Amino acid sequence: MNIMDFNVKKLAADAGTFLSRAVQFTEEKLGQAEKTELDAHLENLLSKAECTKIWTEKIMKQTEVLLQPNPNARIEEFVYEKLDRKAPSRVNNPELLGQYMIDAGTEFGPGTAYGNALIKCGETQKRIGTADRELIQTAALNFLTPLRNFIEGDYKTIAKERKLLQNKRLDLDAAKTRLKKAKTAETKSSQLNSARLEGDNMVNFFYMLNFLHVKWLKIWAEEVTKSEQEVRITQSEFDRQAEITRLLLEGISSTHAHHLRCLNDFVEAQMTYYAQCYQYMLDLQKQLGSFPSNYLCNNNHNAGTPMPSALPNVIGSSAMASTSGLVITSPNISDLKESSGSRKARVLYDYDAANSTELSLLADEVITVFSIIGMDSDWLMGERGNQKGKVPITYLELLN
Repeated sequence: MNIMDFNVKKLAADAGTFLSRAVQFTEEKLGQAEKTELDAHLENLLSKAECTKIWTEKIMKQTEVLLQPNPNARIEEFVYEKLDRKAPSRVNNPELLGQYMIDAGTEFGPGTAYGNALIKCGETQKRIGTADRELIQTAALNFLTPLRNFIEGDYKTIAKERKLLQNKRLDLDAAKTRLKKAKTAETKSSQLNSARLEGDNMVNFFYMLNFLHVKWLKIWAEEVTKSEQEVRITQSEFDRQAEITRLLLEGISSTHAHHLRCLNDFVEAQMTYYAQCYQYMLDLQKQLGSFPSNYLCNNNHNAGTPMPSALPNVIGSSAMASTSGLVITSPNISDLKESSGSRKARVLYDYDAANSTELSLLADEVITVFSIIGMDSDWLMGERGNQKGKVPITYLELLN
């Protein structure tokens, strides 16, 4: 029962305090009550904190959109985060496209120019997907997490103390209002003491009124004393809360410095990502450099059928070039295929063997190539020391 009485009394006291603050706040808005103004420095700090919070939220949300454009995926990640569980790993768009390209190239045949090009493009897309995944992880750790920690941590503390400061100010202004009313009532009671009642028939009433007047003076004097003490207490609490709030708000400058370092980390992560993508695409462009000129050949013959001698040589784009003192020409590839001899060839681009029957190549190395009757027209046999294997002709340039 005692606990119940205590809870009821506390609830009633809290409700009374809330009602008093609400009345004070309403009267301030209507201009019917005075308002204690905060000092200019504190007002500037509050404005700076609010501005920081608003723009931090906007930057954070838009960065999330940049890193994950799919809104459904963002919602799913948000739910897993709130449940304190790790979101399942999903294939991103470049990785999915890359896998489709690789599967298509394998289906069409790695020995064909188009199939080989699809495989190369698919591998590059998967590398880009991996780089994209690394960018998201780095940005989330070094940029988004600090911003989110500020919104959900530091700023929540600031907002809590700011609300407490607002309540202390309302309490102070309410105490000042009560003191002002008590002093006004005391002054009016004192003025009654100087009033004179005329007529003998009013003597008894005069003495009775004078007695009540003394009582009123005593009551209002006690009320003034009580109100003055309340003002001193609320003023002290307000000043203390203002100092606490000011110290927290002055930490916003440190927050800006920390977010600047995080921004540099984010820019560096983006720079690394775009540099990787550029290098991947540059390498891919080199690998595909001679594919378009061979497109007609790939679509006008069947596998295993020797290429007609009338078709132009597709190895190399220039008629004359100089490499290591050798003169590079563009002899007809059909001559090599129809003969049983071998020739030297320079490798144009890196090539990774798809299986054990192929030979991996490094750009600018010189190998020996020769043809085998019945061999796919897109391939030659390559020889480097004791290593032998099929090599795609689009990666070669014959030497004189």
